[in-house]
Amino acid sequence: MSTLYVVSTPIGNMQDITLRALEVLKEVDIILAEDTRQTGKLLKNYNINKPMESFFEHNEERKIESVISKLQSGAEIALVSDAGTPTISDPGFKLVRRAIGEGVAVVPIPGPSAVLTALVASGLATDKFIFLGYFPKKPGRQEEILDFIDKALSVQPSTVIFFESPYRIKKTISLLAVKFPEKDAVIARELTKKHEEFLRGKLKDLSTEEFNTKGEFTILLR
Repeated sequence: MSTLYVVSTPIGNMQDITLRALEVLKEVDIILAEDTRQTGKLLKNYNINKPMESFFEHNEERKIESVISKLQSGAEIALVSDAGTPTISDPGFKLVRRAIGEGVAVVPIPGPSAVLTALVASGLATDKFIFLGYFPKKPGRQEEILDFIDKALSVQPSTVIFFESPYRIKKTISLLAVKFPEKDAVIARELTKKHEEFLRGKLKDLSTEEFNTKGEFTILLR
């Protein structure tokens, strides 16, 4: 029986990778990558030459048996996502759960996470927070999430965190502003990258503000 390493990788800046993560990536037999092209750039940057296998949302269930079999045969395997910490709004949870069930050692290699990176620089309270993944696309589900936030914050004041795509960021901010116009919010864009940006203000004001909608977004409100 071998080990499945859950390895965090940079969310933008290539230098944001731990020495331990590099050591693991150099030593494992196989690297499971959400996007082999993206991970290939990281490995090339650090002169790491290891076999990679594609492992993403649409092939995860199909490949779990094969991965478990390799682990049971003694292979050391690392799981990485495109950026940040695997299984956090990324593939891998089902594999980790199955590996644990099969008695395989699962070892986390901590590192970058857009959730915590945005939170600590937001200026919003960090004592309690709720991460809700990507804001829903379907109107019915959006209403459910907005109602959930309203009820949750009435019980326990917390900072709420979402991911959002550049294609829906303006619409999502507008929806949040209708429900919570007076709440303080932060829009974090392109974290750790050259054009990193934080927009701060009341949701009602951010909903009318013009800003660059290119890149990756993390939304925080309290």
